[in-house]
Amino acid sequence: MVLSGSQIIIQLLEQHGIRTVAGIPGGSILPLYDELYSSDIQHVLVRQEQAAGFIAQGVARVSGKAAVCMATSGPGAMNLLTSVADARCDSIPMVAITGQVNTSLIGTDAFQEADTFGLSFPITKHSMMVKSPAELLEAVPMAFAIAESGRPGPVLIDVPRNVQAAKCEVPADFENYFDKIYKHYIESKKGMKYQTEEKMIPLVAENFAKILKDAKKPVLYVGGGANSPLAAEKIAEFISVYNIPVVSSLMGIGVVSSHSENFIGMVGMHGSYAANRVMYEADLVLAAGARFDDRATGVVEKFCPNAVKNLGILHIDIDAAEVNKILSSSSYLILDCAQAFSHINSALKKLDLSAFKADRDSWVKSCAETKKNEKIVLELGCDQSDCCGNRSCGVKAGGKYRNPRDFIASLPSLAAEFGLTEDDLIVATDVGQHQMWTAQFYPIKNPRQLLTSGSLGTMGFGLPAAIGAAMAAPEKRVVCISGDGSILMNIQELATLSELGLNVTVIVLDNGCLGMVRQQQEYLFDKHYSASTFISHPDLLKVAEGFGIRTADADADSEWTKKAFGEKGPCFVRTLISRYETVLPFVKSGCANIDALR
Repeated sequence: MVLSGSQIIIQLLEQHGIRTVAGIPGGSILPLYDELYSSDIQHVLVRQEQAAGFIAQGVARVSGKAAVCMATSGPGAMNLLTSVADARCDSIPMVAITGQVNTSLIGTDAFQEADTFGLSFPITKHSMMVKSPAELLEAVPMAFAIAESGRPGPVLIDVPRNVQAAKCEVPADFENYFDKIYKHYIESKKGMKYQTEEKMIPLVAENFAKILKDAKKPVLYVGGGANSPLAAEKIAEFISVYNIPVVSSLMGIGVVSSHSENFIGMVGMHGSYAANRVMYEADLVLAAGARFDDRATGVVEKFCPNAVKNLGILHIDIDAAEVNKILSSSSYLILDCAQAFSHINSALKKLDLSAFKADRDSWVKSCAETKKNEKIVLELGCDQSDCCGNRSCGVKAGGKYRNPRDFIASLPSLAAEFGLTEDDLIVATDVGQHQMWTAQFYPIKNPRQLLTSGSLGTMGFGLPAAIGAAMAAPEKRVVCISGDGSILMNIQELATLSELGLNVTVIVLDNGCLGMVRQQQEYLFDKHYSASTFISHPDLLKVAEGFGIRTADADADSEWTKKAFGEKGPCFVRTLISRYETVLPFVKSGCANIDALR
């Protein structure tokens, strides 16, 4: 059988069960789009390529499987690269397929030519440029295998236009070719050089258990690498066997339910005082799928000094490069978190844990009490009731402004009035103050329930990621929490949302400024508010209406909750908050987390 490069790509995607791709067509990828025309794969036409990548991320973050985005050469591919870099930073599986100019034109500065392969290489898990249709037979299945195996990440395939159109003979077993190549790659990586040897895993797990047995003030620190349903299940079993307080990175929120007495909160620059205090006082840190990034640790030497002096750090990570990179470990497992905890749980059940059980139980209660007392302080709202009276800053003069913390925390109960449980809601955020308030106060219950741009911190992430999440889980209501700065980064995707009619509620906290930038200027730059306050302030509700989205003013419309949660389809909600609101705690540069402004 003879197929073109485009036919090979589309049929391999179909074999893998891909049902949706997002992108924008252009000259260098038109042969692929021509083949897509005859496929059952749904194409989501975004308004800017960056959004295609974030939609794919939304699908991947909810499903745990690689999703697909497409772009043409030159500016199309370059627009896409921000979302690719974001996926790399947060370890999100994604396959990006980009068109390229004909091979004969590469290097000639042809129309819409850019070195996509070279540009993408530092920001992907793997990049490849194919030079013939035959190469696609292995390139496409391998892209998914690489994206989904080990530490997940984005893979980019750059395909010249003439390769898409050229034809080649395909193997007789082509109908099942994807699985053959995919499984072969996965099998070949089972004995990875940098993974803990299989025969050593039970022994290291036993060593972990012995160290845990001797701890009086241990803490479990979970990150994005533990944020999957299976890992969360094994960690819940671990906590039932071994009582321990749990803290998380931003990406680890949801591994342990926020309702659990064991969950103390998020650590780091805007982490809770209780969580940072727990980390500081612990005599042992068990880190699972967390990489000790700078926003979490602050001053590294003061992050967990007591643990370093006592029983040390036990580190579980699927990527060997993350172990001993920032903090030295006393013992480590290079392994998937679910597998690691399965072995640790078995080892713990064989030990007598009674020696310091009373100490650990008391420690957990003490940590929970610290968390409870802190919450009272944090829930106090901004008292700038008169603000400045300037409409251009995005707030109205007079009256008490909405407390963004209480507002965000109340969203599940407001949705419950219309039959939506906490399990029915997925939350996506943009980047800024609203992101941190959501991390601090929204009661995340399940893994993969909070979708946010962590390491790269990309404004404009929220809306397209919410669209992808709603496509992956159409039975749920996706709540996108954004700010008036972030929402404008990809507001054109309201057109995409309107076309798809998805169950997405966009909630914008409007303060007329770049809140997080302004806050840092207040605390770190002597209140020099340089370029952080908007002069022009668009009516976002009218903008959303112009895209065909149902809207609600949460400050004036008594029926706004019904529009947001009680009716099918998308809804855009705006509420005004004071620009004087700040995210606390806040750790200044050079300070320890426990010395945060509170």
